[in-house]
Amino acid sequence: VDYACRVMAELARLHGSGELAQIEHLAETEEVPANFLAQILLKLRNHGLITSRRGNQGGYTLARPPEEISLFDILVAVEGQCLQLSGNYSGRSGRRLKQVWTEIGQTLVAKTKSYSLEQLSSKDPAEMYYI
Repeated sequence: VDYACRVMAELARLHGSGELAQIEHLAETEEVPANFLAQILLKLRNHGLITSRRGNQGGYTLARPPEEISLFDILVAVEGQCLQLSGNYSGRSGRRLKQVWTEIGQTLVAKTKSYSLEQLSSKDPAEMYYI
């Protein structure tokens, strides 16, 4: 999910420029291992978040504007759902644990839906964050 979000942020930075991002550029710019990147891009494309074009002038671009793509969209495209638990809630604490995880999952869904890709991407290369 981390790699997917970083790559999508780079695609958001390029959005509207008419430029397609090649896999080598994405791997280098976001420091994502190229062997994982092809798999990630396939999942993102299959979920309609990006489009691709083959050939020498080919590459990847966002399928929708960055403000219309949430972190939740990326998370679901790559992982399938927010929290994947075993589903075995038997035992003395099982029911209560299920309630807690359900509540946490709902919070995670709401929070990831509240952040758009536009918020992640800065088109200003000088923008830096300090901790």
